[in-house]
Amino acid sequence: MNRYRASLFPSTSAICAAVVLSLLCSSCSSLKFWCWGCGDNEPARLHHIVLVWLKLPGNPTHRSHLIKVSESFAAIPGVKSVAVGEPLLSDREIVDDSFDIAIDLTFEDKHALQSYLNHPDHLRAVEVSLKPLADRIVVYDFVTPFPSYQR
Repeated sequence: MNRYRASLFPSTSAICAAVVLSLLCSSCSSLKFWCWGCGDNEPARLHHIVLVWLKLPGNPTHRSHLIKVSESFAAIPGVKSVAVGEPLLSDREIVDDSFDIAIDLTFEDKHALQSYLNHPDHLRAVEVSLKPLADRIVVYDFVTPFPSYQR
């Protein structure tokens, strides 16, 4: 029995190695099914979530200004969608509704996100609008490797 296992092990290892190597994406060195849309893989969508706490919490003028500026990001090449809003207040302890504004931008891939981050309109908005008004900013980036469920 040990002799059979010894002869089986190399071929099993070789098969596993071949499968792993075939899944690797040469563009980004990540597994194809988790790739950020960087090649001929499954379509991906990258979400760039920005939560903003204002220096003057709840200030409606500042909120309105940042919402308007954030909505203008839809015109930047590579931005697939922009959603901006205020927190939904909740009594549940697990929900953090302490921020003033949430911004959800989507991109086709990490290259589009990087282009957006370096775009002059984005950089200007950060310097002229966001930094002067924001006390705290938290950013979450995540990728949905397969098409999301939609109705």
